[in-house]
Amino acid sequence: MAKSKLVIALLLSNLLAVPLAAQQTISQGQDSLEKLAQDFWQWRARFQPFTKDDIPRIERPGGLRDWSAASVAKQRVDLDTFEARLRQLNTWGWEISRKIDYRLIGSALARVHWELDIQRRWVVDPTFYLDQSLTALQDELLPPPPFDQARSREIIVRMENIPQILNDAKTNLQPLRPFASLAIADLQSIDAQLMQVEREVEPMLQRDPGANTQVEAFRKASNNAIRALGEYRAWLQQHLAFMPEKIAVGRKNYQFFLQRVALLPYTPEQLIAMSHQEWTRTMAFEEYEKHHNQGAPELKIASSFEEQVNHSKRDESAIRKFLNDKRILTVPQEIGHYTIRALLGYLNALSDFGELDDFTGPSRLNQDAVRWLTQPSNDLGYFWLATAKDARPDMVHEGIPGHYFQMCLSWKHEDPIRRHYYDSGANEGIGFYSEEMMLQAGLFDDSPRSREIIYNFMRLRALRVEVDVKLALGIFTLTQAGEYLAQHVPMDRKSAEAEAALFATTPGQAISYQTGKLQILNFLAEAKLVQGDKFNLRAFHDYVWKNGNVPISLQRWEYLGQDEDVRLLDQVTH
Repeated sequence: MAKSKLVIALLLSNLLAVPLAAQQTISQGQDSLEKLAQDFWQWRARFQPFTKDDIPRIERPGGLRDWSAASVAKQRVDLDTFEARLRQLNTWGWEISRKIDYRLIGSALARVHWELDIQRRWVVDPTFYLDQSLTALQDELLPPPPFDQARSREIIVRMENIPQILNDAKTNLQPLRPFASLAIADLQSIDAQLMQVEREVEPMLQRDPGANTQVEAFRKASNNAIRALGEYRAWLQQHLAFMPEKIAVGRKNYQFFLQRVALLPYTPEQLIAMSHQEWTRTMAFEEYEKHHNQGAPELKIASSFEEQVNHSKRDESAIRKFLNDKRILTVPQEIGHYTIRALLGYLNALSDFGELDDFTGPSRLNQDAVRWLTQPSNDLGYFWLATAKDARPDMVHEGIPGHYFQMCLSWKHEDPIRRHYYDSGANEGIGFYSEEMMLQAGLFDDSPRSREIIYNFMRLRALRVEVDVKLALGIFTLTQAGEYLAQHVPMDRKSAEAEAALFATTPGQAISYQTGKLQILNFLAEAKLVQGDKFNLRAFHDYVWKNGNVPISLQRWEYLGQDEDVRLLDQVTH
């Protein structure tokens, strides 16, 4: 009896916490999963933090961003409202596809809770505010020019917004020293970098008729941003010695991310065991491949950027044909192309603050994707050097059949909830799965040394899991993580340190490649077992790619009717 009273009291308190307008909507029976999702995605587009991860690219409304304490408090109130609305929905009798959409909204809300109240980058991580300022600016500059009036105005707004965001940072932050050191290092040359952005972008801004208002505003905003970023760097340096050292998010919090946000039915220890098994396999396969390729010529770096562009065009067309001819995946003709362009100076100046690929978006599906690349050279970093030798290992992950192609298909989904939801575990899992899938299907039979690149990529992705988990649990420091990657991949020190920094500031991202791929392989094996001779690889892939924003545990439930992963998630959650 006491327990029943407690449950009733909790339900009443939750309802009272909901704003009056939302209570009226609920009480009148007007709310629905679709209306809740629509309201949430509109809200999320306004408040979703910018990150260096290239997957959560969404189309955002223009205007100033606010990370003041009052704005964060308002986000919490809004989150409580959305969660109360979700709890009020009665899912009894719903079909599986609708129950999956319900869980997607629950996962999306859990991600907001993770960001605001558990991971709390906005409180402990000074690089978070570089993401909200400089990454935001880079994100708007990333699509190729020209800049129309609307885009010109938004570029100016994002530059103007930088000082206020950094003022919010100084008020909100209780920074951790390793994260502060990363921010200080990122800002060492920011004056020259932003001056280059101003110098090269200003002539391309579309001026108001008969005036130079926008040009003057951009120059003023750039000068103010340079000054504010310098003051932010000095402020961090001044307090650096007094900041705490520990950055681990902790096992309990990490488990929350796995089960509630990413919908992964695994423990951290299981993830490490899975990744270690994959690492040993790829180590062996890479060695087998090297012995198989004895006497084969080494790959040559493209002699010029023009040659690299020509090879890329040829390879992209060949991959599309290969997928169709081998009946691996349906490639609609209307899907744009994955292209490469020479890295522009203003983008190079901001290259440390985000990925250099424009995957377009739901309103730009008629445009080609762009990967911005530097001139081919032996001095390039890990991934860029591989691309200068053969564009295909990177292309099958980032372009086709990977991220760009998969997201274009998902953005066309008839279900708006699945169009808007994202989860790196599924997206990166598909990208990584594509690499070895294309290798085993024969795409790289004409280039044995390219097969070695694929296996080395696989080694890195397996190691990422171990590094991510050990950083989150406090087993690795940031320095140890960078050294581990540099030694065991192996890869250049700068790339290794950049990888470690990203994993430390965004726990749970680096596991997505390997974990998602293993889930897809398991999913495929079960589908083949269940369907027998009726199994069709292309039909299977078409389903996975179309629903590529949806966690694999939920895809498996819908496609096969197998809910073991979902029940395991519910057991852990409750």
